Amino acid sequence: MTDRAIPRALLSLLTVAAAVVALAGIKAVDSIVGPVVLALVLTIAVSPIRDLLRRRNAPHWLVVAVPLATVITMLLGMVAILTTAVVQMAVLLPGYAPQFNQLTADAQKWAAERGIEPQVNKALQSIDPGKIFTLAQGLLSSVLGVVSSLFLIVVLLLAMSLDAPIMTRVIAAAEAERPALTSALTTFARRTRRYILVSTIFGLVCAALDVVALYFLRVPLPLLWGVLALITNYIPNIGFVIGLVPPAILGLLTGGPKTMIFVIVAYMVINIVVQSFIQPKFLGDAVGLTTTVTFLSLILWATVLGPLGALLAIPLTLLARALLIDSDPRAKWSGALVSGEPPAGSSRPG
Repeated sequence: MTDRAIPRALLSLLTVAAAVVALAGIKAVDSIVGPVVLALVLTIAVSPIRDLLRRRNAPHWLVVAVPLATVITMLLGMVAILTTAVVQMAVLLPGYAPQFNQLTADAQKWAAERGIEPQVNKALQSIDPGKIFTLAQGLLSSVLGVVSSLFLIVVLLLAMSLDAPIMTRVIAAAEAERPALTSALTTFARRTRRYILVSTIFGLVCAALDVVALYFLRVPLPLLWGVLALITNYIPNIGFVIGLVPPAILGLLTGGPKTMIFVIVAYMVINIVVQSFIQPKFLGDAVGLTTTVTFLSLILWATVLGPLGALLAIPLTLLARALLIDSDPRAKWSGALVSGEPPAGSSRPG
């Protein structure tokens, strides 16, 4: 009996179809998957604390309670900062209506002098203060939607914190029978922790420099926008753009177009230098993903899981890589395409 191998083209189509079905299923239950992955990532992030307490023979309840309290404090702080940022924008923007009207009049005068008044008027009508206020209210509703999932996240964190010591022993015991899977999961956890650590360190650097720039430019609430810049730093490639929008708008309303341009230039210089030239040298080794894969993962997970997917794009991609590629010894070249590094033992072109 001869073996009939499945044609490679058909196998590729079946793989793509299976991926589409799986992603559609994840999107259908995104309100559950997002909190589950967030709880998993946060549990992994504080695992060194758990290991330290275990090595010092701390009581079991302390091994569970300290990491849990740490991660809940981090989570509540993040939600509080995001909520504060959106609320402050919603409160501040209506008070700048006179400045906005003056900027509108200046823009119309400038357009009239150059014969392009109809086009400018059409553009100005799309950014009237009422629409901006409505946008701020919509952002506030989105943040409150995240808060409504907070109870589920806390319950998941408690469950995962209780199970973490058991799962550690199970994975260690499975190493003899499933070495590839065990190694993949261990690597996923290590890379996730390193990604969070590297992103936090460079996020703090960018945030501090952003605060200094906003302070000298006299943009309101510079400390708040600096903390927001730290949080958005966890969103790859476009995170700093999201953190730039509120201070740029306030810079326009408080100091005019000149201040807004200075804010944009300052953010771009700071973030391009740190995130494009310095951070990738550390993050590339920590994550093991190419720049293209990182950007595509952002688009994919943001589409599937929304804003939470954008925030968790790198950990989700690392988890998918661990389960689908790293756990299969035959998929070493697929891993090479994702990481940009040829497999060990392969010949390099001279």
